[in-house]
Order: sequence, then structure tokens, then C-alpha cells
Amino acid sequence: MKRTISPLVLAAVLGASSSAVLAQTGNYAERPEGKALLERLQTKDNVDLNAARALLEDARYQPKIVATMRKPAERTLTWADYRPIFLQPERADKGAAYIQEHQALFDAAEAQYGVPANVIAAIIGVETKYGAFIGRDRVLDALATLAFDYPERGAYFTRELEGFIQLCVEESLACDSEIGSYAGAMGLPQFMPSSYRAYAVDGNNNGRRDLWKEPADIINSVANYLAEHDWQRDGEVALPAWLVADNDIARIERSKREPAYRWSALKKLGVRVDLEPADDTDVGLLEFQGADGAEYWVGLNNFFVITTYNHSPLYAMAVYQLGQEIAARQATQAR
Repeated sequence: MKRTISPLVLAAVLGASSSAVLAQTGNYAERPEGKALLERLQTKDNVDLNAARALLEDARYQPKIVATMRKPAERTLTWADYRPIFLQPERADKGAAYIQEHQALFDAAEAQYGVPANVIAAIIGVETKYGAFIGRDRVLDALATLAFDYPERGAYFTRELEGFIQLCVEESLACDSEIGSYAGAMGLPQFMPSSYRAYAVDGNNNGRRDLWKEPADIINSVANYLAEHDWQRDGEVALPAWLVADNDIARIERSKREPAYRWSALKKLGVRVDLEPADDTDVGLLEFQGADGAEYWVGLNNFFVITTYNHSPLYAMAVYQLGQEIAARQATQAR
């Protein structure tokens, strides 16, 4: 029996094919979601419609970005796997050299924001190895692809794309050529557009914030981000810990992004450190699987501030330990 396709089904198929073609040609300005974004940029954000449309029409669909986002992790990294990626002598050496090269900027940032130079440098080192690798993808393409062709997180990336287009107008960025990560993170500190707009600083007072080429902007922006997320001046980040012999570790909650105890309570559960914080200090017990087995740390406020930059406790510990290695090299240089 000959089958016929109803007009409604045919329209749906043609519509889907049309959307696929539009995606592949990058003509996001003609997609319904693109039109809605353009209207919002014009009416809500006061962005020139022609400038916004030109950017959206220039965006190109990148299927490899969607494939990367959807690729399941082959395995969950342990601290034993993660640490060697970021804790190498070369990276620490470069961090100390970067501070030395821009010492006056780091000193000023630390005085203003209370964030030590070695922590600021460690974040830049973990993120992009001081600019050696800032990503391979055009930020415009990455954000447009994920906003319109990655429905799993389309709403989030649409907001980030909106923020990026606003930035292009506000900061006169070279938005047709700026390179970043496949998720749209930008510059040496890898700020997403929302963080760029909220926390980036014009450190050299030249009227714009450039996180690719201006060390004053890069250094002050990282410090400002951490300060705005309640970094405590002169506060500790993490303390190596151990458990008393008869401790039942299973009954202690592990922390990831926020403290779970006051120190007095955690101490009663059998956790010990060499230099104890005040009893009313908010802390969390961290557990990592290192090369020699389980490692325990007590995370303090500043550790959890770092997890606002990247949610992984592994990331925060890498930043902390790289910062410690950078500080050790600075001390050697000062002798």
C-alpha cells in the first residue's frame, strides 16, 4: 500500500531540515530563538539591533563543540590523576616569573582586594598556563552553538551569549575574532561573559577591560572576583588533617562547595590539624584519593571561595597547592 505523508508531518520535517541548515550555515539571526534574543537585546539591554544582528549572523555552528559537551567522561578523575596535570615545576616557575614581571600590579591588587599574589597567579596558571593556552574556538561560535544547538543547557548559554554581545558593544571587543574555550570562557582567567561583565576590572584605567592582553586588568579581575565572593584577607585556605585512631570516618560529612561544621564540632568527631583555627570557624572535611591513598584536609572559607570560580574541589586544591609552590619559589628568589 502506498503511504502518503500528511501536510502537518511534511511541514514538521521541512521545518526540522530548515533548522538544521540554518544551524550549519550559522544563520542564527533567522532562528526563532535568535530573533527572540535580538529583540531582548534591543528592548531590554539597549544594544544596537544592527550590531547585534551582524554578530549573530556571523556566528558559525560548530558540531565538534556539541560533541565535546556531550561526550561522557571516560572516568572520574581522582586527586592522584588530577594533581599531576597542574602541579608541575614548570608551571610553578612560570607563576613566580609572572609575579616578578608584574610585581607592582600584584602588590597593588593584594593591597586593595586582600588576595595574595600567589593565589591570583595560581588561578591564571591553572586556567591557561599564563596565556599559553586560552582555547581554540571563537567565543562567538562556541556560545551561539551551545545556546541554540545544545538544548540540555540552552537557557544558560543563551544568557551567556546575550552577555557576550553586550560586552562586545560595551567594551569594543574584537568579537569576530576573540578566542576562548569550547564553553565560551575568555581570556587568561577564563571568565564566562556573565563573570566578565560583573567582576572584570579596568586595572590600567584605559576605559576598557581586556582579559586577553592587559596584565593589570587580568590580575585585578581575578582578585576582584575572589574578593566579591568573600575572600578573607590573611585567611588560610586549607589545612592538612588526620583522624584519631578510633575515628569512624563514615559518620563525618565530606564537604565539596561549602563548610559543613564549626571547627569545635569537627574536632569532636576526631579530626586533627597542626594549627587549629578558632572553635567557631566554619570548616569542611575534604577527602581526596591521592597516589598513596586517602588524603584528608580541612577546608576553610577561602577554599570554598575558590570553588565559586570552578565548582570542583579538585580544582580548588590544585589552585591552593600550585599557589604554595609559587610562594616557595618566590621565597627562594628573595634570598
